[in-house]
Amino acid sequence: MKRIVLTGGGTLGHVTPHMALIPRLQAAGYDIHYIGTAGGMEADKIRTIPGITYHAVKSGKLRRYFSWENFIDPFRVIAGAFQSARLIGKLKPNVVFSKGGFVAVPVVFGAWVHRVPVLCHESDLTPGLANKLCKPFARKMVTTFPECAAALGNAAECVGTPLRPDLHSGRREEGLRIAGLDGKKPVLLMMGGSSGAQSVNAALREALPDLLPDFDIIHICGKGNVDESLNGTAGYTQIAFLDEQLPHVMACADLVLSRAGSNALMEFQALCKPMLLVPYPTGASRGDQVLNAQSMEKRGLCRVLVQEKMNRQTLTEELRRTWADRERLIDAMRKAPPADGTERVLALIEEIQK
Repeated sequence: MKRIVLTGGGTLGHVTPHMALIPRLQAAGYDIHYIGTAGGMEADKIRTIPGITYHAVKSGKLRRYFSWENFIDPFRVIAGAFQSARLIGKLKPNVVFSKGGFVAVPVVFGAWVHRVPVLCHESDLTPGLANKLCKPFARKMVTTFPECAAALGNAAECVGTPLRPDLHSGRREEGLRIAGLDGKKPVLLMMGGSSGAQSVNAALREALPDLLPDFDIIHICGKGNVDESLNGTAGYTQIAFLDEQLPHVMACADLVLSRAGSNALMEFQALCKPMLLVPYPTGASRGDQVLNAQSMEKRGLCRVLVQEKMNRQTLTEELRRTWADRERLIDAMRKAPPADGTERVLALIEEIQK
């Protein structure tokens, strides 16, 4: 039996591609082990999957800003590297697949110590700091965006990203039932990520009087962000968070308003959903969402509204422009390279072992 170690964590985007691959790896007969942190998001998600052995190691956070913990975290990373090296030596996997995030660095290094081939995946348009550190120890780098593959050099390949296997199993009728809508108007779906998007939430709610005459709206607003005063508004449904039901709700969406996280973009592209993106601003992040959105817009796959220019009027106008432009956007997404990189990643996992 072949054995694979998966690693990556810190955000949901570092975990969901693993969850897309796991059923296929299990079907192929792999013994699957996951190395992450004890209290990270990856622990909560992966430990619930039957048949996966989870191992926790120490890891620091790779910050780009000043913090006193920056002086402590290198020692955590070093400790995690020794833990990971011991684990890899004990498990003797055939291959390691890394999705990045700070926990991946010691794991990839530990695999390199034992000469275990590593495949690393980068979701964003520019390589994250973790993947930059992992690159010298990886056999192959794969990316979601072509610009990132070009930046990483000859050892990199643009493949898209592994997407959840049930993505295309959603049923429009079931999505409408979940949202309590009749489907007589086009459905606008707003998604802001697992924790929501406060500024977009607020702008969308302010624009409801302008939008509801033309659209029914499903607003996935993030846990703790439901506005009770808007409950019962005709044509407007608030949902804090969706998991298993999300494919159905996505299936009934005719237009999407979203942040610009890479995994969500690839899912919307795979489903050919016309998108208006409001990327998380550069000042509040490393700027990856802005670059993701710009790349998609440049290739004609979406429209973009920067947060600094977003208000009730501009959001309404851009959503209407996106809706009017939907046929062109859908055609461009159909002609674009596949967003779902599941098959290619699985093929490379086999190839790098040879």
